[in-house]
Amino acid sequence: MKPLVLVTGGAGFIGSHVVELLLERGYRVRVYDKLVDQVHGGQGPRYVPNEAEFVHGDMRDAARLDRALDGVDAVIHNAAEVGVGQSMYEITKYVDANTGGTATLLELLIGRRAQIGKFVVASSMSIYGEGAYLCDQHGDVHPRLRSAAQLEQGHWATVCPTCASPLRCMPTPEEKPLFPTSIYAISKMDQELMSLIIGEAYGIPVVALRYFNCYGRRQALSNPYTGVGAIFSARLMNGNPPVVFEDGHQRRDFVHVTDIARANLLALESERTGGVAVNVGTGRPSSILDVAHIIARNLAVDITPEVLDQYRVGDIRDCYADISKARELLAYEPTVSFEEGMADLVAWLAEQSADDRVGPARAELEQRGLTRAGRHGGPATASTKAP
Repeated sequence: MKPLVLVTGGAGFIGSHVVELLLERGYRVRVYDKLVDQVHGGQGPRYVPNEAEFVHGDMRDAARLDRALDGVDAVIHNAAEVGVGQSMYEITKYVDANTGGTATLLELLIGRRAQIGKFVVASSMSIYGEGAYLCDQHGDVHPRLRSAAQLEQGHWATVCPTCASPLRCMPTPEEKPLFPTSIYAISKMDQELMSLIIGEAYGIPVVALRYFNCYGRRQALSNPYTGVGAIFSARLMNGNPPVVFEDGHQRRDFVHVTDIARANLLALESERTGGVAVNVGTGRPSSILDVAHIIARNLAVDITPEVLDQYRVGDIRDCYADISKARELLAYEPTVSFEEGMADLVAWLAEQSADDRVGPARAELEQRGLTRAGRHGGPATASTKAP
């Protein structure tokens, strides 16, 4: 009989894809999920297959979570509150759910350590802060946040802290120093570090997967704090322009949800992993404007992104993954290109309706001083052509 795997957050965007892949491989699966309204909209576990057992519960409910661990052979921990901007004013919510929920789970796993063959925890690229950079004069540098004075002048590029020369963004390896710049990122770092430390102390094989910017089918289109692909899609589907901060040329590593799910399966099954953190991305950067343009093109709408010339407190400029370790330890290779993945997302969008809540979310950030004007202080037209 195949092992029984508990997937926390298994009714959500990434977790549901992990569940489906596990079932395809013949695993028995139990899902534990709180069904957060902001993500699920009160519609229940829409994406949990009938073949999986579903348990509705909060990660901080030790008694209920302990019962959900009965007979479990491995755990994939994806449960978390998600949203960088929101985490900066709903601090207790994020720390309680992410840090506190993981602490509850780890305490229970200590008592069940003999039964747990592998623990895979979802970490995040957000824990890096800025990505890895190279200065032509000073070599590898690890800058922290750009200064408010620089950003208020509308100077968006990251510069060398020693000579102030513009830096070249490089693939970010797992060894880069961590500098989380939001409460969400801190809570994800907590989840990772606590899991690795407890795994080492009690002999539980732990793998932390540092997800880069995940997108794809089932992303919550009505959650204004979710990934940029879903946010832009909701705007465009309602006839509104995508809202782009800075100049739109900041770059991220967009990885399709099916590749993330496959990385979870590889981490679960690999005998070479335990006590390690591994990047999961594509190793290829794309700009925020690239995302806006390709979604608009696939939706066949002629709407120009609204480039605000404003910045959000704590935002980074560039970060994309070095996936060498994932290739070496997990035999992981991304299989879905950015263009293919976005086309797949749009095909799914054609079957959906989306409530655009970006306006109220943006107003909330502005009211709290978490967005600020750059040099021009107002909206601008995107000058970058569609890719």
